[in-house]
Amino acid sequence: MSLKDRITEDMKTAMRAKDSERLGTIRLLLAACKQKEVDERVVLDDAMVIGLVDKLIKQRKDSITAYTQAQRLDLADKEAAEMAVLQAYLPVRMSADEITAAVAAIAAELGATGPADMGKMMGAVKAQLAGKADMALVSAAVKQVLKP
Repeated sequence: MSLKDRITEDMKTAMRAKDSERLGTIRLLLAACKQKEVDERVVLDDAMVIGLVDKLIKQRKDSITAYTQAQRLDLADKEAAEMAVLQAYLPVRMSADEITAAVAAIAAELGATGPADMGKMMGAVKAQLAGKADMALVSAAVKQVLKP
């Protein structure tokens, strides 16, 4: 069963259980999937869906930060609940040590040595680790490896 099919089944389950908060978040995710399919005229595979989920989670994190600074904890809590639902669709993430080791291996493979190789490194790292690791941690690890 593809990830998109699993999300659709979870939506049906949430409808039956009358879990409106979970249902709203799942509908939001399915709407984002449909929008991407229509815009790009493609059928989403699991990797693309994971990328969308990552994007939605990042938006939620940014919103939580903004709401917390504005003293709107009610809205921050709502965003945190949505983020928890979305995180259920992500695969198990790599640890910081695993990310550092993978980035070092890719740097050795590419022969990257300094900040000038940042673009080349990020392209290769993103291709291999997208969906498996938090890209903010990956970016920090690449900067650390490429430090002059």
